[in-house]
Amino acid sequence: MANLLKNRWFWVAAIASLLLDRGTKLWVEQNFALTTPPESWTVIPNVLHFTYVINTGAAFSMFQGSAWLPWLSLIVSAGLALFAIFGPQLMIWEAWGYGLLLGGALGNGIDRFLMGHVIDFLEVRFIQFPVFNIADIAINLGIGCLAIAAIITGKKEKAAKQNAKNIDPAEPSNSSPNER
Repeated sequence: MANLLKNRWFWVAAIASLLLDRGTKLWVEQNFALTTPPESWTVIPNVLHFTYVINTGAAFSMFQGSAWLPWLSLIVSAGLALFAIFGPQLMIWEAWGYGLLLGGALGNGIDRFLMGHVIDFLEVRFIQFPVFNIADIAINLGIGCLAIAAIITGKKEKAAKQNAKNIDPAEPSNSSPNER
């Protein structure tokens, strides 16, 4: 149990993003008809619309109908969960990043296993972007969090190297002259 709790923010991010994704997809299924052309509700005219579509591929509809996509989601999800349990204590940005990745991978993976496709419904029209879902947002936010973690880690390493260079070799140390 201690291994599960050491990265608690990982689990908070994973569970929250998964529940939000599953809840919104259920809402879409219950309130929209799957039609051609797709049923669409305007939220902000020419900016944001809820448009119910299904996607048998990956991001941006790549790899349409690929039978290996559900298994990829499962492998990524299992790998992330095992990393959180057995890996190191993660800094907060890493925990959120990996947790959001897990929530997104599970959200879309569940769709792929249960229905053979992913439910997408968020359409940003002013940039003509492909329709996406909350799991996709979680994955992208996770990548952003990991980028922030890498920047912070890089700055800490740079500062540590600078501090090591600033040590005055004329100051006495506990080591013998032969060890320097």
